[in-house]
Amino acid sequence: MKKKIAVYSLLVLGLLLSCSKDSGNDDDPNSKVDKSANLLGTGASAQDLLANTKFDEILIEIAYVSGFRPTAEAIATFEEFIRARTFKEEITFTYKQLPSPNEETLTKEEVADLEKENRTAYNDGSTLALYIYFADAPSDSDDESENLVTLGVVYRNTSMVIYEATIRDLVGNSAFVSVADVESATLNHEFGHLLGLVNLGTPVVNNHEDPEADSHCTTEGCLMRAELQFGGPMVKQMQRNASKGLGTIPNLDAECLLDLQSNGGR
Repeated sequence: MKKKIAVYSLLVLGLLLSCSKDSGNDDDPNSKVDKSANLLGTGASAQDLLANTKFDEILIEIAYVSGFRPTAEAIATFEEFIRARTFKEEITFTYKQLPSPNEETLTKEEVADLEKENRTAYNDGSTLALYIYFADAPSDSDDESENLVTLGVVYRNTSMVIYEATIRDLVGNSAFVSVADVESATLNHEFGHLLGLVNLGTPVVNNHEDPEADSHCTTEGCLMRAELQFGGPMVKQMQRNASKGLGTIPNLDAECLLDLQSNGGR
């Protein structure tokens, strides 16, 4: 009898251990991924993005609400910008279509929550991963009465949101700028912040930070001017460029380029 009880106890113990192991397989696969390096403050990965010391590849996960996928032209322009400013040898884009969160506006906290639910790409070996969410709702901080609508925001060292619905509404039927132009300018501007501009992880060589707008440049026409984060001023700048026969999309000024070069970039 004692022998039967001992065998029975061992069988029960074995079943309990088996259930414990199987239940772990039902967890979110991302739960076992080390996400800590992708959950830092904006600009914390500036040098890692610019140089090849630790990472020689970038994987960019594009998550977009159905119907709000960015234009192929903008992504191609964005890739050119990354190659021009960093020493990364390989840049890969992946796309993930998502359902709408059905929100009238989005806070940064809500965007971060959506990232937590849907992001799959994290740093792995020599590959540095970025996450970009293209939203179907505007930012909760928009002030349309002042013509200040937010086009994009960075909120971590490898995360940004692009307010795609806002960009499309802003451009409308403009004869001067296209959706692809504004997408490109917004992506480049926000990526500039991930690269640590201005004084946001990449130290400034010569002072050119706007005292009235942290982490933005004082040089007229520079990609990192504060107003280029907002709709009306962004389009006006792009229209001015077009009227002068310049490239529609603003470029980085000499001081911003010098800062990036001093921190390991091109």
